[in-house]
Amino acid sequence: MKLYEYEAKEILAKYGVKIPPGELATTPEQVRRIAERMGKPVVLKAQVTVAGRGKAGGIKVAKTPEEAEALARQMFGMAIKGLVVKKIYVTEYQEVEREMYLSLIIDRASRKYLFLASPIGGIDIEEIAKKSPEKIKRVYVDPFEGLKDFHVRSIVSWLGIKPGTPQWEQASAIVRAMYRAMVELDAELVESNPLAINAAGEVVPLDARIIVDDNALFRHPDLEKAFEEDPRDVTEFERYAQKIGFNYVELDGDVGIIGNGAGLTMSTMDLVYHFGGRPANFLDIGGGASRDVVREALKVLLSHPRARAIFINIFGGITRADEVAAGVEAALKEAGTANKRIVVRMKGTNEELGRQMLAKLGIPLYEDAETAAQKAIEFAKQ
Repeated sequence: MKLYEYEAKEILAKYGVKIPPGELATTPEQVRRIAERMGKPVVLKAQVTVAGRGKAGGIKVAKTPEEAEALARQMFGMAIKGLVVKKIYVTEYQEVEREMYLSLIIDRASRKYLFLASPIGGIDIEEIAKKSPEKIKRVYVDPFEGLKDFHVRSIVSWLGIKPGTPQWEQASAIVRAMYRAMVELDAELVESNPLAINAAGEVVPLDARIIVDDNALFRHPDLEKAFEEDPRDVTEFERYAQKIGFNYVELDGDVGIIGNGAGLTMSTMDLVYHFGGRPANFLDIGGGASRDVVREALKVLLSHPRARAIFINIFGGITRADEVAAGVEAALKEAGTANKRIVVRMKGTNEELGRQMLAKLGIPLYEDAETAAQKAIEFAKQ
């Protein structure tokens, strides 16, 4: 479960972190009233649970309440990576002297918590690692031993903050709060980017992200209820897929992917990446999928605005090739091709029968996944 920024900040505030003043709004009029109460420039932050909001126009600065309302009218209803903006977090504008990066994740290889800290912030950790890898500090914390003072000192000093200053105490409190949130919420990620030093010399999290393990939601009734009321990071296609019963994850490419089995589907995505394409989704119909499941899965991608070509990769064991072909036929009858080329690689049970059925539909069956992936990318570019 991905928490909204305002939810993550409320949690950090509960653990003693000073958060810049902010209020949630669901209408442009509310945005204006909040800006009037603050009486100073504000930042309008679209509440969607994906990174890169700023680049997508989801973060705006307004100097007056009137400007705030006008910007809010533009932002409400806009889509950011497939998620529609329904809430805006209005926060007090902060003059920033320096931006830093701080996150806490689970390192499954070492079976420890891992802090990632950098005196450079405001950009993705991947960009920091690419451009300035020497700027990233990794601090491992054994969950059986817990967070120790030397961990905190190592992290805060790496951020370039001097001991014995108010900033040192503030940053230390943030590190401890992030660790508490991680452990007590059964989280997979707690992040502040940017973690900033403002013009008043205070260390404040200008942004905050928390992801909670879905399997642990039963231990947190408030979060479980919040997720039931607002699925947040689930797109229209993901929500539909959940109802049908297959695994679907929205991505940002233009090659639609259907596979049977999580491993095969992921390797299919890797092939598309390898040959220079970008998958539009991850869609696993599972083992033994019936024609009805295949039909509904294909209909999702036929209606997907970004999937310009569709790559179906099936290894038939308990999944019969003729059932897959029948599902493809049914989907095309109901939804049409939507001017999208379909590429199929299908091996296994009743393969020849499936090949004959697809041939009648004018859909060629490729012998190997590599050739099929390259064809799908070619069609997407056309």
